[in-house]
Amino acid sequence: MRGRRIRVALGAAVAALVLAACGTTEAPAGAPASPAPAGGAQVTVTDARGKQVTFDGPVTRAVGLEWALVEHLVSLGVMPVGVADVAGYSAWVQAAPLTADVTDVGVRGEPSIETIARLQPDVVFATPDMNEGAIAQIEAFAPVVVMRDADASDAVGQMRRNVELVAQVTGKQAQAAQLLAGFDAAVADGAQRIAAAGLAGRRIAFADGYLDGGRLSIRAFTDGSLIGTVTRELGLVNAWAMKGDESYGTATTDVEGLTTLGDVEFVYWTNKVEGPDPFVDGLAGNAVWQSLPFVQAGNVERLPDGIWMFGGPASMRQYIDAITVALAG
Repeated sequence: MRGRRIRVALGAAVAALVLAACGTTEAPAGAPASPAPAGGAQVTVTDARGKQVTFDGPVTRAVGLEWALVEHLVSLGVMPVGVADVAGYSAWVQAAPLTADVTDVGVRGEPSIETIARLQPDVVFATPDMNEGAIAQIEAFAPVVVMRDADASDAVGQMRRNVELVAQVTGKQAQAAQLLAGFDAAVADGAQRIAAAGLAGRRIAFADGYLDGGRLSIRAFTDGSLIGTVTRELGLVNAWAMKGDESYGTATTDVEGLTTLGDVEFVYWTNKVEGPDPFVDGLAGNAVWQSLPFVQAGNVERLPDGIWMFGGPASMRQYIDAITVALAG
């Protein structure tokens, strides 16, 4: 998945903290004391590691190290105290904006353990992309709930389970039910609009692209991707024939790979923070691109920036609105 990975060196204080904490779940000497969670019955969840994590009650001070999990928190009404790569999140995930007081804890996958510790979180939500050593360091001072953020065999189901798990930890089950019901309603409404426009069964190819030294690498969102699944539920047909990866359901091709698509609606996303448009600018004057039937027919659509295609119900509602407007008007 797209995202810069910048290694953040641990400060001396945190290094000492980690060494002191090795082999124990007790707070090490010098670590900030995490405040007691909000009162209420104990909450126990089982995370993606099969590990049970127990809280004294619903928590309020959360840190999110992957953007989809952050989106779930904000959508449920829990503003996290810390988020990995705040600037990146704000550019790519506009469905659930952060407030100005959210602390940036570094990049996804390699956050600043010291910054997280200073926030005294009740819980840290992470994904298996985090290495076990970093998770162990965080668990020295705060509970960590590890969540699989994507599953190409059941993309929408995984999204639902993640929303419900975050809601269970934060005591926001009612808000989760409302959020998911809103998503279901948006899918049903979008499918009606697609069908009313006579587009049911229309073939669509969704992609993004990266320019590297003038060469364009294209990421195809296959049937197993979250976008592919939602698109199918709208009554459209995914035109990508290749198999995607097991988590995100994406595959890689190049401009020559587009020649197999035929007559499709070609829809892509990018973001102005990435620089030039990879398709309009990157393929300007490219003879293969210009020969494609969907290019010649004008069936190429860039979706608005800021719709996170690996996100949650809020981002998927944005996508449904955008794709139905783009195709059905």
